[in-house]
Amino acid sequence: MIILPTAHRILPRAAAVAASALVAVGLAACAPPEKESSGGDTESGVKVSEATSAEDFGGMDKLVEAAKAEGELNVIALPPDWANYGALISAFEDKYGIKVNSAQPDASSQDEINAANQQKGKSSAPDVFDLGQSVALANTSMFAPYKVATFDDIPAEYKDADGKWVNDYGGFMSIGFDTSKVPPVTSVEDLLKPEYQGKVALNGDPTQAGAGFSGVLMVAVAQGGSADDIAPGVEFFSKLKQAGNFLPVDPTPATIESGQTPVVIDWNYLNATESKKVPSWQVLVPENAPVAGYYYQAINSGAPHPAAARLWQEFLFSDEGQNLYAAGGVRPVRADAMIAAGTEDKAAFADLPVVHGPVTNPTPEQTEAATKYLADNWAKAIG
Repeated sequence: MIILPTAHRILPRAAAVAASALVAVGLAACAPPEKESSGGDTESGVKVSEATSAEDFGGMDKLVEAAKAEGELNVIALPPDWANYGALISAFEDKYGIKVNSAQPDASSQDEINAANQQKGKSSAPDVFDLGQSVALANTSMFAPYKVATFDDIPAEYKDADGKWVNDYGGFMSIGFDTSKVPPVTSVEDLLKPEYQGKVALNGDPTQAGAGFSGVLMVAVAQGGSADDIAPGVEFFSKLKQAGNFLPVDPTPATIESGQTPVVIDWNYLNATESKKVPSWQVLVPENAPVAGYYYQAINSGAPHPAAARLWQEFLFSDEGQNLYAAGGVRPVRADAMIAAGTEDKAAFADLPVVHGPVTNPTPEQTEAATKYLADNWAKAIG
């Protein structure tokens, strides 16, 4: 087993993670309907909503100018403690003087898509998405292609060739547990023991949330399954339910700190943050089931602030943005290129965990098949 240190944040999903380097429902529904904005034209004559690079604006300075003119950016499902998004949002606001409206920070990936559909044509619609793989790949028709200045630094397997989506940060699936309330967890199998009755929570519905999906995959791998066979994971949760150990509560920092969810299956960087407030909280990445993954960053094709949405992407994939991700305990997608160029925050990168041995990271095709299996079987398993 690998018990990761919890004195600092640790790390999260990709297509071929190197073993040695791993890697709203309604936004302010009171907003009045508006004509969907195209943001006007850029200096090159391209509509802002159709700009595919900073060059279409006449360069980065012109993009900044257009974004500042819009003055706002709408984000959704970005908890401040998730991947250091609190610091990222503050840094973006300070750097550009653009107000960031953060809606429903605890929403799921599917909630992000629902919000974009429900708020389409309104000034409150999300400008950008940060999504789990299965939801992202099922909704690419909603994304506007855009290539950031550092696009070539990003390996091909971590981006759409046209820039419709780009992986931004990643980590490992883990089990967090409060040793003041339960015995130390040494394996997935431990969770079936009577000592964990009514205590095991999964972060999100795996048919809608990326963390929940990867949590079931981690359990499946530990039970002899694989990215091609998630069934053992669903069967295990069915056993957890039958044993009375599965706790149907979406964990949050509040539920962990109150003791309501003493065992949580979630990304290791999220679990690790809890040790700051719960000294008895520990984090385990099962040695026999390391599951990794990256999240997907994309621009809403109906973004009400299309220039600000594009500037946000530029910021996230810049050295500054990527180093802020690393400071939050997640592995930035440009990590290898930054290390080669010497632009990484060495202290933050040194804290990122390394898992030796084969790492499971589903391909889009595997994710699609597993998602269908979950849609057909998850509710029956835990119902």
